Amino acid sequence: MSYILKKSLGQHFLKDENVCKQIISELFSHSFNNLLEVGPGGGALTKYLVRNKDINFKAVELDKEKITWLSNHIPGLEEKIISGSILDIAPPFEDQFAIVGNFPYNISSQILFKILDWKPQVQLMVGMFQKEVAERVVARHGSKTYGILSVLVQAFFETEYLFEVHENCFTPPPKVKSAVIRLIPKQEPAKFASEKAFFQLVKTAFNQRRKMLRNSARGLFDPETLQDKIFEKRPEQLSVNDFADLSFRMAAFNQAGS
Repeated sequence: MSYILKKSLGQHFLKDENVCKQIISELFSHSFNNLLEVGPGGGALTKYLVRNKDINFKAVELDKEKITWLSNHIPGLEEKIISGSILDIAPPFEDQFAIVGNFPYNISSQILFKILDWKPQVQLMVGMFQKEVAERVVARHGSKTYGILSVLVQAFFETEYLFEVHENCFTPPPKVKSAVIRLIPKQEPAKFASEKAFFQLVKTAFNQRRKMLRNSARGLFDPETLQDKIFEKRPEQLSVNDFADLSFRMAAFNQAGS
């Protein structure tokens, strides 16, 4: 390799070809026309993706040095690279698209929130995350790892934990475990009063996750509603649909008070 890895950008480049092929296989087990790769880095996945003539491919990369290197080493890629951060760009396609990537671990949660922003257009995501983040995304209620990311992502997507990746599959090896997950839009997303109310309720509840909901979400509901037994539970005990249902009662209280 003739480029410099940058710790400030959370760069740990995938070098294991078997893992690359496994990610590609999981990705193409679904059909799509448009594909965005996030953080192509050294091109471990890119070299396979750019060859596929059946898809409209783009990649977004923040590191200008890597853009130059990729453009020089992977034929046909130069015009397909967006210079910038996924966190700052507009949706790269007008129609629906899939997303793939070995995501920078230092912004992995922010990337998931970006995917939520783009959810009307995202038809598939196959991505590598720090194992701890991957486990949070797929965690079910009742689990200690279940939290804000779990609820917000699962309200809109089916989540699947695909496989783990050993540290030695990267250059340099990260100090954390890695895992690949898949997101597919739900046929019927959770029904809530409004997205704003739902997000506010979930974030408020988990900001004090050890407290009963009656205490952590006290200001969002009227005193009578707070007597319901569901408010005796801690937030990790509530399902996605429980939060969605409560958003209607929260909205009714806010309307009454306005």
